Amino acid sequence: MIPVCRLEDLPEGESVRVDTTPPVAVFHAEGELYAIDDTCTHQDASLSEGWLEGCLVECPLHAASFDLRTGLPTCLPARRPVRTHRVTVDDGMIHVHLAAEEGTAA
Repeated sequence: MIPVCRLEDLPEGESVRVDTTPPVAVFHAEGELYAIDDTCTHQDASLSEGWLEGCLVECPLHAASFDLRTGLPTCLPARRPVRTHRVTVDDGMIHVHLAAEEGTAA
């Protein structure tokens, strides 16, 4: 379990990068918290720097899009999903639970 930040420090529609190995991006979208691997599977680009629309994040490099709920790409050029991670909030602190296998939540 990795502490990320206080819930009030991650406003709706925003994201934060967590420097783990590999890096993880935590998003506050549509009233929920989602965590995915931060690196686009098409090419090395930080998804936390992408554009968020609903539960989709668009890679800032080549516009590949990923569903935050599943990690699945929703358009080309990405073909492989990003790994998703379980997120919990304990006493106002956001925590990420790193997944062990690609494409599955912890």
